[in-house]
Amino acid sequence: MAARVLPADDAFWRPSNQMGVLNTDLGKQLEAATLAARFWRLTPGQASTRHRHTTQTELYVVLEGTGRMRIGDDEPLTLAPLSTVLVEPDVVRQVFNDTDEDTLWLVVGTPPEPANTLDMTPDQLAWMYPDGPKALPPELAGD
Repeated sequence: MAARVLPADDAFWRPSNQMGVLNTDLGKQLEAATLAARFWRLTPGQASTRHRHTTQTELYVVLEGTGRMRIGDDEPLTLAPLSTVLVEPDVVRQVFNDTDEDTLWLVVGTPPEPANTLDMTPDQLAWMYPDGPKALPPELAGD
């Protein structure tokens, strides 16, 4: 098949395993073989996992709201809608929402990288999630 369509009403949304952030796995639902893609909707006070990858480069796009993101140990970025950030695989990153409104992100990665924590060794988990899989950024740690 040369093209596949996923109507918005047909997308399957679920909370993420680690942080409970609502997301939909577009790559899986569209049967993409060479890239991963998800929408992530962060409500006020939520964060994704602080993580890195072994081979996957990720493109983050803020679709709605004000995007907040920390890369490495740098000061957090504040991003307007349609702003983008490209993050290389071994760089630690975390998106979070310390605003009063939802933020919708599109995150696209290539090559796709399996990240089933149930299949990872303790060393792999410690490398992927250097602060543990549920660490909040300082901006939300007091909530």
